Amino acid sequence: MKLVIAAATVGAVAAFAPSSMMGTKLSASATRAGGVKMNLEQYKAELAATAKKIASPGKGILAVDESTKTIGKRLASIGIDNSEEARQAYRGLLFTCPEIGNYISGAILYEETLFQNHADGTPFVDCLNKVGVIPGIKVDTGLVPLPGGHPVETWCSGLDGLVERAQKYYAQGARFAKWRAVLQITSDGAPSDLSIQENAWGLARYARAVQEAGLVPIVEPEILMDGDHNVATTAAVQEKVLAAVYKALSDNGVYLEGSLLKPSMTCPGADCEEPVSSEQIAKATVATLEKTVPPAVPGIMFLSGGMSEEEASINLNTMNSFARKGPWSLSFSYGRALQQSCLKAWQGKPENVGAAQAALIARARANSEANQGKYVAGSQPSADETLFVKGYKY
Repeated sequence: MKLVIAAATVGAVAAFAPSSMMGTKLSASATRAGGVKMNLEQYKAELAATAKKIASPGKGILAVDESTKTIGKRLASIGIDNSEEARQAYRGLLFTCPEIGNYISGAILYEETLFQNHADGTPFVDCLNKVGVIPGIKVDTGLVPLPGGHPVETWCSGLDGLVERAQKYYAQGARFAKWRAVLQITSDGAPSDLSIQENAWGLARYARAVQEAGLVPIVEPEILMDGDHNVATTAAVQEKVLAAVYKALSDNGVYLEGSLLKPSMTCPGADCEEPVSSEQIAKATVATLEKTVPPAVPGIMFLSGGMSEEEASINLNTMNSFARKGPWSLSFSYGRALQQSCLKAWQGKPENVGAAQAALIARARANSEANQGKYVAGSQPSADETLFVKGYKY
């Protein structure tokens, strides 16, 4: 089987499997270079239990894994300097929010945050565990241009040393991981077969690697909303992408019961002029998932992808309001769509912490209800503006 991958990732892929093993399932008793046994088998029960808990009814994920550069943009929007103290203060108010564990089952952290303490000296990991939220960790090292692909295409870096890093994160208290692959639809050929193949394989190598260290992998093949394509076009591309992803996961022996999927909803491009309803988006999304995602996966935790807070809740609620064949929990792993109102309420002022936490709880409750098909549009306050950012890759 010939597999074309970006030259820059050849060494990283080879670190986990020689080219002769590509397309072949890996035995749990196989060994890595140096004779160290792979550990997936010993973690299977824990992986399945963690994935099931994250995807439990009425629960979802708070994605607070913004890089230092990206969180700086968020803080700048409210006039706050991007200092470690400011990042600590903001994330501290999120992780000590009363009742947050009623609606949030996991929080994805950036590496700085995983090893950081609250202002009172309590490790953030302990803050999260205290409120019943499982700590997770972003493990990729960012997107880079894809040689040989369309000019807009990228691949995700970070496979080198990933098992060892994941072991360190597990020791610190993380129990799941996240890796973001990004694809884009254009009128002149993207995503290319090369981009789909490279990103699917990268997601699969990542997923297998972190499972060997005891971390549940969140598999995130995001399709950006950039473009003027309609829902049907998105659905066709997404079906092809997800089929490639689950083929690669199977080839790498990834334990699906101990994994989660974080896809985009099947939305039209941001510049599409065709009217589209929440029902159309919901039905197209569910239909695409039912064609491609195995029932062994316990949860599908959608990213918000630039939708407004309210729109993300309404679309999720609609998906959970009609009968479907797929058995998975359809829930959320939102960043901006959970934090926008909270950030605006906070404004970097200690006296606003209570108001900021109330705003966070309102959106968390809204999405918890949406996971159960019980959300009433407009019943919770929200920041109604679109959160779409063109070319949101880096």
